[in-house]
Amino acid sequence: MIQLTRLNNTRLAVNSDLIKYVEQAPDTVITLLNGEKLVVRETTEQVIERVRDFRRSVIIAGSSAASPSTAAVAADAVSARSEGPARG
Repeated sequence: MIQLTRLNNTRLAVNSDLIKYVEQAPDTVITLLNGEKLVVRETTEQVIERVRDFRRSVIIAGSSAASPSTAAVAADAVSARSEGPARG
């Protein structure tokens, strides 16, 4: 789950697996798979980064539970995926 802030400054935790899409219009609107919409203070980029950080932490935690040596491999794989393809 990721923590976000509503427009009235109350905090909420959102299950990032339920996010369908995030749009900036001009406030950030998160649409969940069930059609519910959430308006938050964070920018679209900040929401995306929090989802990445959360997923990275889940993969690393799962990998380190299996074997300490695979945690580094998983972290490298997640980092490579989040950076996208190399351009050149």
